[in-house]
Amino acid sequence: MNTNELGELCLLAGKIMLESGAETYRVQDTMMRIASSFGKNNPNSYVTPTGIIFSLSGTEQTKLVQISNRSTDLYKVIIVNSISRKISSGEISAEQAYSTLRKIEKGNLKYPLYVKIISASIVSGFSLVMFNGEWNDFFPAFLAGGAGFSCVSYIDRLVDIKFFTEFLAALIVGLMSYFFKYIGLGQDLSNIIVASIMPLVPGLLITNAVRDLMAGHLVSGLSKGAEAALTAFAIGAGAAIVFSLFK
Repeated sequence: MNTNELGELCLLAGKIMLESGAETYRVQDTMMRIASSFGKNNPNSYVTPTGIIFSLSGTEQTKLVQISNRSTDLYKVIIVNSISRKISSGEISAEQAYSTLRKIEKGNLKYPLYVKIISASIVSGFSLVMFNGEWNDFFPAFLAGGAGFSCVSYIDRLVDIKFFTEFLAALIVGLMSYFFKYIGLGQDLSNIIVASIMPLVPGLLITNAVRDLMAGHLVSGLSKGAEAALTAFAIGAGAAIVFSLFK
């Protein structure tokens, strides 16, 4: 593998990790380790949530890749980490690693949508119990949480702006929660809404923002923190509308 192909290998590994929800410092560290495994001891990289700039050395051509879509797929992060370790230990060649990463990039390793909706429903139901809610409100939270996550999944395909997706999902969760209380199926509207929006909360994004700040990646940490704050505001605004109308 020549220098140009090695740069493509490092960029591909970083791109997959960043698109799958990895921390910025982990992405940078993985690319550095892969380059060092092939004798490139002075690579340079600049990673932000929307792009990666990488060069194997000061005299080599600098490469840039844009990150337009970001999601949460920690399984891909684990696989890429595993491949980088195998490269460092000499278990696989650069060509094998590149071919495997291409398959990972094109493959859909996520759980089916119905599994994620059921999981979101379970999280919502037991979150209500964790918040000292009544068991009578378990099924309203279970159903509203699943419906909210379903809305995020389907609306995201139609609307590119994440703010409106989260806002509409939280609004639908609030309206469903009020409906369940209105027909007598639920009792505590506040607990039902709070528990039902838990699957929408950007927990991973907040965690990555803090970890990036602690690792010294200030630009990435602040931008992820701002994105998490905007998402939280959208969720809160959707729920607040229901509270202001029916509470």
